[in-house]
Amino acid sequence: MSAAPGAPAPMLPDQEAAKIYQSTYERNSRAIGVLWGIFTILFAFVNGMCFVLPYWIGDGVDTPMAGYLGLFHYCIGHSIWRDLPCDGSFTDFSYSPFKAAFFFIGLSILLVISCIVCFALFFFCSTATVYKICGWMQLASATCQALGCLIFPDGWDSDLVQQLCGDQTDKYSLGACSVRWAYILAIMGILNVLILSFLAFVLGNRQDGLMAEELLADSKDLIGAL
Repeated sequence: MSAAPGAPAPMLPDQEAAKIYQSTYERNSRAIGVLWGIFTILFAFVNGMCFVLPYWIGDGVDTPMAGYLGLFHYCIGHSIWRDLPCDGSFTDFSYSPFKAAFFFIGLSILLVISCIVCFALFFFCSTATVYKICGWMQLASATCQALGCLIFPDGWDSDLVQQLCGDQTDKYSLGACSVRWAYILAIMGILNVLILSFLAFVLGNRQDGLMAEELLADSKDLIGAL
């Protein structure tokens, strides 16, 4: 029985299976892409919180004073005080011995925020291209984050750190002080953003492969119709 004039040619079973596989593949890719975007936003939030809060290093049992320090904000006082006096700000951190770490961590945050802004390009550009742009941004962000975390201990021999931690402190040696959660979270963020970058490249390459399959299927349909 021949098909009516103008009606699409019936698909073979293998073509139907390919169409079902392709639609399932697209749905899974979208779901993974949404999770990738959510975790990118969460990384930006957590990294920004680590950048702002002063809980990178802090006092210990044998420290001469109580307190904690961050990249540009510090709170140091005597242990008998309930509220420690804090100083330093984002706009005035001339005291800070961690200027290089401040620069690289801040640049890492700016790159991730730029990546989030690039999400708007999904409405105008190829999905694969946007994923790859974001992947490179996240890779650069991970590099800056790693440099900032590696350079941060270089300032531990400063007068401010010795005031809190004692004279035994030196570069990459905290003496009586200890590392706090913000620094640990920043280090963990390096692995996080590296995974996000790898996932972005995988999603971008999958989109390229999906487009190639769609073009191949359309050409087969066109040949079958002829």
